[in-house]
Amino acid sequence: MNLKSKRKFRLRTRFFVPAVFILAIALVTLLFPRQGDFKYSFSEGRPWQYGLLTAPFDFPIYKPADQLKAERDSILRFYEPYYTIDESVEKNAMAEFDADVNLNTKLSSLSPDYVLYLRNSLQKIYRSGIMRSEDYDKVFSSETQSMRLRKGNLAESKSVETFSTIKSAYEQLLDNTPKSMDAELIRLADVNKYIRENIVYDASTSEKAREEFIQQVSPSTGMVQTGQRIIDQGEIVNSQTYQVLNSLKRVTEERSGRTGKNGWMIFGQLLLVVLLFGAFYAYLLFFRPHEYRNRKHVTFMVLLVTSFVALTAITSQLDLFNVYIIPYAIVTILIRTFIDSRTALFASLITIILSSLMVPFPFEFIVIQIAVAMVSVFMLKELSERYQLIRSSFFILIAYSLMYIGLVMHQEGNINKIDPIIFIYFFINFIFILFSYSLVYLIEKSFGFISGVSLIELSNINKPLLKELSEKAPGTFQHSLQVSNLGMAAAVKIGANASLIRTGALYHDIGKMMNPAFFTENQSPGMNPHAGLPFEESARIIINHVRDGVKIAQKNNLPKQITDFIETHHGTSMPKYFYISWKNANPGKEINEDLFRYPGPNPFSKETAIMMMADAVEAASRSLPEYNEESIQNLVDSLIDSQVAEGYFKLAPITFRDIAAIKEVFLQKLQTIYHTRIAYPTLDKPQTQPESV
Repeated sequence: MNLKSKRKFRLRTRFFVPAVFILAIALVTLLFPRQGDFKYSFSEGRPWQYGLLTAPFDFPIYKPADQLKAERDSILRFYEPYYTIDESVEKNAMAEFDADVNLNTKLSSLSPDYVLYLRNSLQKIYRSGIMRSEDYDKVFSSETQSMRLRKGNLAESKSVETFSTIKSAYEQLLDNTPKSMDAELIRLADVNKYIRENIVYDASTSEKAREEFIQQVSPSTGMVQTGQRIIDQGEIVNSQTYQVLNSLKRVTEERSGRTGKNGWMIFGQLLLVVLLFGAFYAYLLFFRPHEYRNRKHVTFMVLLVTSFVALTAITSQLDLFNVYIIPYAIVTILIRTFIDSRTALFASLITIILSSLMVPFPFEFIVIQIAVAMVSVFMLKELSERYQLIRSSFFILIAYSLMYIGLVMHQEGNINKIDPIIFIYFFINFIFILFSYSLVYLIEKSFGFISGVSLIELSNINKPLLKELSEKAPGTFQHSLQVSNLGMAAAVKIGANASLIRTGALYHDIGKMMNPAFFTENQSPGMNPHAGLPFEESARIIINHVRDGVKIAQKNNLPKQITDFIETHHGTSMPKYFYISWKNANPGKEINEDLFRYPGPNPFSKETAIMMMADAVEAASRSLPEYNEESIQNLVDSLIDSQVAEGYFKLAPITFRDIAAIKEVFLQKLQTIYHTRIAYPTLDKPQTQPESV
């Protein structure tokens, strides 16, 4: 990365990270529940946690919603809907009938007395009224079985049984056929097409009448006067007091909305959100600068915190479900998996405190959730196997339960006050946490992260790509295994990510599969494909194993973190054998060093730096004439000191103390690998005894 691109990256980061936090602050403030000026949390059957409360103004005691609904439903039993007569229906139907008497053969063929009977019957039916069958059934199933028929400004209550439906009217016409007439001729006349509904539902009048019925039920049961005592600290909130407190809360919020006092409330909420997100911003800036500069990490963490706070706000605002169903431990688990434990705990604290501003009983909420966040950090050191999350989920469930029981016994002094429903909420929370395992894969794909689970899966030597490497380049595969072992040991020593190095080392030389015979570890004795090739061509083939490795990795969808090891394990160094050979063969000539230099980049993390050291040391150790502590020590020191001197680790956050520790680990491991074995004795042949004479 050149100086210009570095400056652009820093400039983008300088504006990007604050912009992410500003958007999160705006969203959380926007979703913050608007609860007026009522600042008390209470629950029926629990003690009042605040001081003496008196009525600040006169307010009615509103009935509970279920009681009010029951009373309204009771009075609505006597409600009668309104209908009107559409006289145009009869007029049009009879006009059609009269016209069809002359035009329709089914009617014109009938004798005059039949036609007269049908006409009189139709008029009689319309005078009694014809309703839609749905309206008829609805009124008939009501308590009164009656309705109000409106004519002008007057409305008369009528029993629904005095009206007909189209079906019943037609059946009535057929049933009343005089005995002197042939009923079959009446049926063939298709007179049913002249029977239509003329009693129409009057929606506006019915709704108005219904509202008047409802208004007869008073929404309140009394009044509380200004200064009247409501409750004092320690007293149990009984049903009557709960009703009074709910009424006070309702009126307070209504008054706050009407007078516009919530402007200061919104400012206060904004201030709290800014301070808490600001604390998280400062933590990343001063204590995790590497994460602060990683825009994907910042986006992931802020998005995760904002999502759970927003979910809490929506839940509290709409009263969707109990907040203890929300699995806040997922924030800790995911950030712990992809970032680190301190950042996970800090982000969880911000999430919990922000959420506590929106939930009832914030003190209990904070105590329980902080304890659960700590348990999540302690129990999930590294998410590398499924059972670890299952185990952590059980401990989180236990932590929820024990903290709740402890708080109830502390506050109430009575175990009988424990609400068993809460444990159902905890169990649902536990189920959600179990399913969070699938979120790991989703986040890996979305943000380009890599978890311990994925690293373990990738490091399985039975993976198709590693099996192919072992078959096409067995020497390279053995080299990769040794580099993996060296790198893991060094990573454990200096606190780097051992699993990442182990996996990266297994794949770092996969590019050699393209031309395996050109690399010494895959050559048979006496075999040298480089013989006769120009040094530039040999160097090109050797250097290209990095480019080929990157192409193979991308084709097989290996994570970017693994591809980084392929790109950086030689950095911008040179294949010195061919470089020096060219110099010796062409004395005095100017060399184009770009032909003899790996594309890089140089290592930029502890893990990639360790990889570069381990690769060079393991490869060179195979050419030692003898293996003893001194020769191995000299090899390790010379190779790593040369890499440091050439500046290959300038971008990596690695110290001289780390490098000294890595050297010590390499020495111990190589001594173990190349230790001298004892010579096993051979069995002496027994001496033959001379035959006796």
